[in-house]
Amino acid sequence: MSGPTLMALADFAMYVVLLSAIGPIGLAVTTNLNINFLRKGQPGQDVLAEARLLKLGKRLAVGEVNLLSGTSPDPIAHVTSTYSIPNV
Repeated sequence: MSGPTLMALADFAMYVVLLSAIGPIGLAVTTNLNINFLRKGQPGQDVLAEARLLKLGKRLAVGEVNLLSGTSPDPIAHVTSTYSIPNV
């Protein structure tokens, strides 16, 4: 799977986790996304995103995502990201 596809999956996973915490607030946007590719995924296996918020503030949220392939517990990529939350 391509790097941009893995980045899109991680960004979407963080967006879902963020909106589950703050509700349906429009215009919450990614301000930073850093990805470390650790190893190749297993051929023919699904890629799963395990996302969690590290800090949720009034204006910024910081989280991390581990991307996993198949049944291996070792991540294929580690992602940190920051989202900007607009005033309501």
